[in-house]
Amino acid sequence: MRLISGAAKGFHGEISINGNTQDIERKQLVSFSHQLDGVNSHDRMEKIAEFYQAVYPDFSESAFKRLAEFLELDLHQRLGNLSKGNRMKFIIAITLSRQVQLYLLDEPFDGIDSMSRKKIIASILQWKPIDATILISDHHVDDVANILDAVLIIKDKKMVVSEKADKIREEYGQSIEDYYESIYTGGKDND
Repeated sequence: MRLISGAAKGFHGEISINGNTQDIERKQLVSFSHQLDGVNSHDRMEKIAEFYQAVYPDFSESAFKRLAEFLELDLHQRLGNLSKGNRMKFIIAITLSRQVQLYLLDEPFDGIDSMSRKKIIASILQWKPIDATILISDHHVDDVANILDAVLIIKDKKMVVSEKADKIREEYGQSIEDYYESIYTGGKDND
């Protein structure tokens, strides 16, 4: 995710988003749900959102406020005082508030309660622009299985599966979770 977004360096090969291979061009097309490392934990969410609005011309303040309200966030709270679930809701809100072609959500459900997961999934479904793509990296496959159009599985730093979600369900007769587990416990490319 960090390589795709342009936040990390040090790989061999090429990453292209809609034909754009340069980091600066890709960053304009991508909104990445980083964990807010480096953000002052004493800052209030509203101040962090103002920073995002200043840095990213495609950041929609109105979308952010609607998302924050939907996710039941008190924007006057300081980042350091947030529960893990509320921190992730905030990360999702600022990520989805940019108007871009590609959203990268890295482990959006890691360590959070089921009600927060449901709210986050609902926000993704409600605020995703029609022509945008959302790439979700997550080990909690069951949480997102019903909203997936396609499944990519990476094992040992190699992409071993690229399938339509419906094909997995219909032709292989497996849930996405079962298919994912079969790959890791003895399926494709398990030498």
